[in-house]
Amino acid sequence: MDKHILRQKMIEKLEQLQRVEREEIEQQLVKHLLASKLWKNARTIGVTLSQGIEWSTEPIIESAWKEGKKVCVPKCYPKDKALKFYQLTSYNELEVVYYRLQEPDPERTTYIHKNDIDLLIVPGLLYNKEGYRIGFGGGYYDRFLVDFPHMTVSLASQYQVMEKMPVEMHDISVDYVITEKGFMK
Repeated sequence: MDKHILRQKMIEKLEQLQRVEREEIEQQLVKHLLASKLWKNARTIGVTLSQGIEWSTEPIIESAWKEGKKVCVPKCYPKDKALKFYQLTSYNELEVVYYRLQEPDPERTTYIHKNDIDLLIVPGLLYNKEGYRIGFGGGYYDRFLVDFPHMTVSLASQYQVMEKMPVEMHDISVDYVITEKGFMK
């Protein structure tokens, strides 16, 4: 099956989730992440600003702020299909860009080099047991991860993990996938 079809089917499945089930899964994902050594050892967390069907990252961002960790969020540069991360200290430092996405305003935030991000939480739709993922189709994270030197983790429900899925040469796996049942290496 091709990535486009798999991506579309998972989007439909996530859209059909009941609010209560979604919240229960999100609570478990956040609980496992915040209890991990990866989290405890990280001083700078790279994380997306979730929207729509994505698992909420708001509790992660707010926990990091409470614990005195640096939070940095990505800004997309579509011309280059590149990501750059900027430190976020307040939601007031965001701007609304294309597709109503919220991204850091480079005028009000500080650029954080990828080498300074201790833990990167990578979004996606589907995963296999080796940590390869099917994302939302832009290839931004695969490009960013090429020479990313630190730990990567993704949050996914168990039904987002497949035995087999197409993996291409440019795909880069994450180090860990956290499901509602815990860590999957």
